[in-house]
Amino acid sequence: MTTTQLNVALAMGPGVVSRVFPARRLETLSPGLRLLSPEPMEEFTSPRSLELLAETDILITGWGCPKLDAAALAAAPRLTHVLHAGGTVKHHVSDECWERGIEISTAADANSIPVAEYTVAMILLANKRVLQIARKLHSEKTEIEPDQLFPDMGNFGKRVGIIGASRIGKHVIRLLKSYDVQIVVADPFLDDAAAAALGVERVSLEELASSCDVVSLHAPSLPSTHNLIHQGLVASFKPGATFINTARGELVDQDALLRRIEEGDLYAVLDVTTPWVLPADSGFYSHPHVLLTPHLAGSLGMELERMAVSTIEEAHRLSRGEPLRHRLHAKDLAFTA
Repeated sequence: MTTTQLNVALAMGPGVVSRVFPARRLETLSPGLRLLSPEPMEEFTSPRSLELLAETDILITGWGCPKLDAAALAAAPRLTHVLHAGGTVKHHVSDECWERGIEISTAADANSIPVAEYTVAMILLANKRVLQIARKLHSEKTEIEPDQLFPDMGNFGKRVGIIGASRIGKHVIRLLKSYDVQIVVADPFLDDAAAAALGVERVSLEELASSCDVVSLHAPSLPSTHNLIHQGLVASFKPGATFINTARGELVDQDALLRRIEEGDLYAVLDVTTPWVLPADSGFYSHPHVLLTPHLAGSLGMELERMAVSTIEEAHRLSRGEPLRHRLHAKDLAFTA
């Protein structure tokens, strides 16, 4: 197999390289890949950046990468591939990149794994009523009988609804397969054949909301999905159900959700909200039926390195003349975050 020598440059915001790419990972960019500089470009206009761009075949990007607009691309005549060590590329990949035929890869699949793991953990805890029982134990500080409080506790036979058979949604489905739960999915782009291949039942959004013990949201944030979980849908949630959101806050009518929670028969696990940090007086902070986490589900800590590994593996494929495994196409942007 022939190995081609390709020049690699980095472009991302301050501090991202040290968080995502440990030195030992960047050292694996050889043979076949020549790292032009271990220091990333944080802009595309300085003499140093223009010198690097002129030599770059592969650009590895990360969070905070400047926009790859027409001027940046004009300075990078050799550039054929942009490999993003993160999820969405909408912030830095311009229309000119697609028009020029530059191939784009993303580590969104690697980033989806911890989100799916977090989601499945929360589904299992929700059905076991762990959070509610733990809070009662902390407050009462005496013996309690869990199954007297929640006779329906446990995961066996519970109905779990997945809204959005996205990359993350599919990971959640795969992980849930080892548990005795019923899995239903609502997704307008999922047909019966695809649902059968996933081993799930395809249902309407309305049926899912009203019949599931846990409802987990995995749709992308698009103009068409804003307020997807609207007031009427929230009102239809099954009494005692748990709603989990690891997608985006703007997909949910949060006022309607809080009102329903305050009625006392709905629980929520919210890893994302709108705004990103809620005001200090938000009822979500204080209500005992709500677990708030600060966008904890996505890649953090050691999980960030998984995205580095995925991106470097893509670069190695290119040096061997192989196609990208996680190539993104312009048409995909309409259906992804």
